[in-house]
Amino acid sequence: MILTDTHTHIYSEEFAQDRDAMMQRAFDAGVTRLFVPSIDSAYTDKMYAMQAQYPDNVFLMMGLHPTHVKENYEEELAFVARELASATRKFYAVGEIGIDLFWDKTFLLQQQDAFKRQIQLAKKYQLPINIHCRDAFDETFEVLESEKGEGLYGIFHCFTGNFEQAQTAISYGMKLGIGGVATFKNGKIDQFLKDIDPKYIVLETDAPYLAPAPHRGKRNESAYVVLIAQKLAEIYGLTLEQIAVITTRNAVDIYGI
Repeated sequence: MILTDTHTHIYSEEFAQDRDAMMQRAFDAGVTRLFVPSIDSAYTDKMYAMQAQYPDNVFLMMGLHPTHVKENYEEELAFVARELASATRKFYAVGEIGIDLFWDKTFLLQQQDAFKRQIQLAKKYQLPINIHCRDAFDETFEVLESEKGEGLYGIFHCFTGNFEQAQTAISYGMKLGIGGVATFKNGKIDQFLKDIDPKYIVLETDAPYLAPAPHRGKRNESAYVVLIAQKLAEIYGLTLEQIAVITTRNAVDIYGI
């Protein structure tokens, strides 16, 4: 059984004390494909080191996270563009990118600009995007609407919207990244997921954040993909193995491997 974690921050300092053991727990659980999003240039060396250590299991993205869009965002976007243009390393998506209005609305215009320009980079290099959206569905969909059409596809990471928003995301060529929130008693998305064709679903942890039950509130890790898959198996009335096959196939459709 092969499981895919389509979004995990394995380079996080949260794993500084047991990173290798954390990775082995993921492999032991069948989670052998881990896709790693970028935050900003400060994290790049750590990402690259993880990929060098686990070349058969770790797959990189490149992008500027919306909460890191600040006064220097033009410099950060130039860095993203240079890395994507480099022939020395392969990236499997542009991400995580998007709009986050939960913490701060100061840089909304810059976030929108960065999001749009990184979508255009993804199209240029024929790559999917990995979207971060928090308290910003309308703003995110506005940018997607302006860029819709051929070449726009990817994953709506950590999807926490309602059924109508799920349908809108899918209409823009996105699959829904389902993580620990699906296991929360008040997570809400478990109430309508059964009405979403599983061909639009991929698994993710967003480790070290958003650990699924029964680990909610604690550090998350990629091995817990199994717990999310088990919840989806329950929702869809399928076996764990069937969910593993479907969601990994969906991840292949997006990332190309």
